[in-house]
Amino acid sequence: MNFYIIIGIMLPFVGTMIGALTALFLKNGLKKSINHLLLGLASGVMIAASIWSLILPSIDITNSFIEASIGFLLGILFLLVIDRFIKVIENKNNNMLMFSVTLHNIPEGMVVGAGLSGLISSNSFFTLASVLTLSLGIAIQNIPEGAIISLPLKSKGFGNKKALSYGFISAVVEPISAIVTIILVNYIEPLMPYLLSLAAGTMFYVVINELIPESQSGKYKDLGTIGFLIGFLIMMILDVALG
Repeated sequence: MNFYIIIGIMLPFVGTMIGALTALFLKNGLKKSINHLLLGLASGVMIAASIWSLILPSIDITNSFIEASIGFLLGILFLLVIDRFIKVIENKNNNMLMFSVTLHNIPEGMVVGAGLSGLISSNSFFTLASVLTLSLGIAIQNIPEGAIISLPLKSKGFGNKKALSYGFISAVVEPISAIVTIILVNYIEPLMPYLLSLAAGTMFYVVINELIPESQSGKYKDLGTIGFLIGFLIMMILDVALG
């Protein structure tokens, strides 16, 4: 079990670093078609994971929709405030992209940590397949994020070491956030219904506000739609069939 927990913690980190590594090999980043497909795939996985692995367990734990609704709204509000804060900073400094991505990665790490915490505490509402698939979905979404940090630095003449170091800084906050959440599991277990639905709210916000609009832009929007459907079905099948 410890081996799978480590995998779950590290997958989002690996996804961001894969994206950052593209700065070493690709001058223009990922192909737009591949990028749209990945964004759609990640969107589908994250929405399905939010429903089956976060919202439904939150409701089942308390047998009530109240805690799930409160946590979900708080998650949306949390990222809405963060986005507004980021936009204010970016209006003053155009070099705050890394800070923006890093800040968004913190709740993503907490999402993984919350799922793994439920698994560690032997909560019957969590399965190994659902938690790992959730982590994988976030990792896929992190690939283009890692690329948009490192590639601009390369285009400005910075070396590989600096480009990768900035990607690493953005990526490492996710396993740290996940580990902190797991360590505090005994203290946060009574709050688990709120935390699960809060995590779902943050994921819905990211998907609706960032991933779907990006996947539906340009001439490859059909690939974004196909990716979404494939990702949703994969997550649904894994969670229901293996859960």
